[in-house]
Amino acid sequence: MKYHCMEDKLQEVLSKIGYPKDLRQLPVEQLPQVCEAVRQFIIDQISVHPGHFASSLGAIELTVALHYVYNTPDDRLVWDVGHQAYAHKVLTGRREQFATLRQKGGLRGFPFPAESEYDTFSAGHASNSISAALGMAVANHLSGDKRKVVAIIGDASISGGLAFEGLNNASSQPNDLLIVLNDNKMAIDNNVGALYHYLLKITTSERYNQMRYRAYRTLRKHRLMSDGLRRALIRFTNAVKSLFSHRQNIFEGLDIRYFGPVDGHDVVKLVHILRKIKDMKGPKMLHVCTIKGKGFAPAEDQATIWHAPGKFNPTTGERIKEDTTGMPPKFQDVFGQTMVELAERDKRIVGITPAMPTGCSLNLMMERFPGRAFDVGIAEEHAVTFSGGLAKEGKIPFCNIYSSFMQRAIDEVIHDVALMNLHVVFCLDRAGLVGADGPTHHGAFDLAFFRVIPNMIVASPRNEHWLRKLMYTAATANETGPWCIRYPRGRGSIVDWQCALETVPVGKGYCVRASEEGHTAILSLGPIGVEAEKAIALSGRDVALYDMVFCKPLDTALLQDVFARFQRVITVEDGSVAGGFGSAILEEANRQGYHGEIIPLGLPDKFVEQGTCSELYSLCGIDAESISKCIKG
Repeated sequence: MKYHCMEDKLQEVLSKIGYPKDLRQLPVEQLPQVCEAVRQFIIDQISVHPGHFASSLGAIELTVALHYVYNTPDDRLVWDVGHQAYAHKVLTGRREQFATLRQKGGLRGFPFPAESEYDTFSAGHASNSISAALGMAVANHLSGDKRKVVAIIGDASISGGLAFEGLNNASSQPNDLLIVLNDNKMAIDNNVGALYHYLLKITTSERYNQMRYRAYRTLRKHRLMSDGLRRALIRFTNAVKSLFSHRQNIFEGLDIRYFGPVDGHDVVKLVHILRKIKDMKGPKMLHVCTIKGKGFAPAEDQATIWHAPGKFNPTTGERIKEDTTGMPPKFQDVFGQTMVELAERDKRIVGITPAMPTGCSLNLMMERFPGRAFDVGIAEEHAVTFSGGLAKEGKIPFCNIYSSFMQRAIDEVIHDVALMNLHVVFCLDRAGLVGADGPTHHGAFDLAFFRVIPNMIVASPRNEHWLRKLMYTAATANETGPWCIRYPRGRGSIVDWQCALETVPVGKGYCVRASEEGHTAILSLGPIGVEAEKAIALSGRDVALYDMVFCKPLDTALLQDVFARFQRVITVEDGSVAGGFGSAILEEANRQGYHGEIIPLGLPDKFVEQGTCSELYSLCGIDAESISKCIKG
């Protein structure tokens, strides 16, 4: 393999492109060289400054072509997710800052309007680009603006419910929106579902599209192309095409003109096609086929692993892995292994995840029990209601969704699970601060929104043993309503994690460290309690520590004892202080008439930026040193 640092010639090409206006000065024949320069730049940078890798490599030619044809930033490019947008950042004035990607105070890993005028809309989660871009396009039409709007969405993201809602409304108002479907046959893992298989088969005739385009141009030239006539022409030609091909194109069935599939790595051809369809009236879709990890053989061969590979050698392709000898396992792996054990004991147990089987380690159950573990694609709302349906018929679904992704499905949690008191166990991975992915991915709000839902049990394990016990309890306890078990990204604190599976009392906390002094007690929830224990050691004070385990129901008997014995109570949580665990303690203290001091520590009432978890714990005042200062306070 030849993966060397950029050659001088490629460096020279890229050094002349500060912004898209510079790119547009080049002859189209030079664009392949630009793509190669951008690709090598990203390989070299991400090898030492880790980020989302394979997706961005696959979208380079598309990015170059879009900025070459469209007058950005006046014309709007709306990216979906943002995993595919690194080349966009490189070409829009941020190449010199790229080494700060995903670091505290540096470039965000996703498009964000406050960072650059070229970032037209926030894109941390999937499936929002079509709706946002449609809103922009309709606004431009109402204002009489001539700017173009393009939504770039992946084939995995288009399976999301919000994307379908946007597609359904794309022809409802006058607009000239272009939707670019970047089809690489993958999300993070392989795509699933009927739409994925449909995209594998879809074809259109280039001769047919040329014929229809000539008819359109003729009618427009003679000023006969009203919006009504345009839609009628689309419906008529779609009917003709369906008659001869014996297949209805789903997008054209929604009155969206469809072009493709085309090679997404032929930048010159992409420019040619984009120029031809740029001024067409009405909503359009360009279906572009790309390869995730394009241009870096290891990423092409194993795109899932190279989605976010960490540091690696750009020459050999060897990933630089941390030495995990003697280290505790990741919480996600404990979840995955425990799911297999639970499924072996009880045939009613099933697993569900929306497009994150390797990310949450449900892939372990998929391998062991392939008929009882389901990846439903990027569809959190469906994952929740699907789980509700499984529970209604006697199954015990463990629905694993990243905490920040669960925000999309709260309505379904309330109406399709909690209202009927169905026995669904929601396992929220990536709860709390997640580090470099930043505010779009921090699991800040789950405690606040889950604890106010009737019938819901909300718990958080301090370590790997408690995660296993809570999962077992949720599967076997008499409380058969909905559960929420939230745990963080990364590793826990116990190396020997394979404890016996046993139930724990629901709604009961326990004393981690007693105190004779009776002045200060710390109430913690989840793994952040480990930081609290370190803080007590740092402070040198006689402080009690209680792990509450459950945010709902609270252990009111334990709290009554704490309120009677201690003058000062500090609550610590890796979640939003507003409405979360600390708020629950304050409410109970008020109910019991406690007159001492309560100090809630947690995430502030603002969106927390990106950085390492240790940096962000310090920023939010929930690291050991900050808690220690509060103890002494």
